[in-house]
Amino acid sequence: MKLNLTLFATSTLLGTAVSHPSNLTSRIQARSLNRQSRPNIPAPGGHPGSQSGFRTAETAAIAYSNNWSGAAREKPLAGGPYTAVSATFTVPEPTAAPGSNAMQAGSAWVGIDGDTYSAAILQTGVDFYVENGQVHSDAWFEWFPDFAYDFDLAVKTGDVIVARVESSSPSEGIAVIENKSTGQTATQTVRAPKPEATLAGQNAEWIVEDFQSGGSVVALADFGRVTFTGCEAEASNGETAGLDGATIIELKQEEKVLTKVAILGDDTLTVNQL
Repeated sequence: MKLNLTLFATSTLLGTAVSHPSNLTSRIQARSLNRQSRPNIPAPGGHPGSQSGFRTAETAAIAYSNNWSGAAREKPLAGGPYTAVSATFTVPEPTAAPGSNAMQAGSAWVGIDGDTYSAAILQTGVDFYVENGQVHSDAWFEWFPDFAYDFDLAVKTGDVIVARVESSSPSEGIAVIENKSTGQTATQTVRAPKPEATLAGQNAEWIVEDFQSGGSVVALADFGRVTFTGCEAEASNGETAGLDGATIIELKQEEKVLTKVAILGDDTLTVNQL
C-alpha cells in the first residue's frame, strides 16, 4: 500500500525534509509500502494481564510478547477511557549483529489501544535503522490497521523526542512529535482508516517494538536501552495517571526473553536489551 495522505486531514508542520542516504532508498520505499506496527502478539509464558512475575516495588505484572516491550495500562481509568498518552525518550543508536550488512531496526512509540483491545491503535514514535553500517531514523504516525506514514521532520540518534497521541473521538485524533533537540514539531490529524477500526480507549502504552515489514517482524537491531520519561495517560474527564498499575511487557522470541524492563517511578520506564 502506497502513501495515501488523502486519508488524513492537512497536517500542521514545522520542520525540514529528511535527507536519506542513497543506499537506503530501497529500504525507504519498502517502508512506505508495508511498514506497520501490530497489536501486542502474546508470546508463550504470558499474556496481557498475566501474573507470571513481578518487577520493582511497583509490583507490576509481567506479560510476554512476540513484538512489544515496555509497559501498558490495560484498564481504563475511573474517569473514563484513555484519550491521550505522552512521553519523552532519546533516539537510540542501533547497531547490527557482527558481520551483518542486512537492515536491522526497531521502534519506540506511545499509543492508545492495541494491547487488550486489538481493533485499532493510534500511535506515534520514531523508527531506528542500521544497514550497511549506516544509521537512520524516521518519525512517523499510524492508525492501525493502516500502515505507518512518515512525518516531514528530521530526527537522528541522540535527539530528545516528545511523543503524544490524543483522540478527540473514537474515529479521530492527532499525533505530535516534538524534536526538542532541534526545536521542530510536527502535528498530524489522523482518522480511523475504516469504520470498524475505532478506538475504545482501553489501553495506554509506552513501547519499543520489533515492527512488521512485508508481513513479518524485521530483524531487531541492538538498541541498548530506551528510557521513557514523563509517561502520562489521560482519561476523557481529564484524570491523569502514570505507570503505577501498568503491566510490564517483555519481548520474547523463540523461547528467549530479549529485554528487561524496569519501572523506575510513576513516570519513568527503561527498556534494556539483553
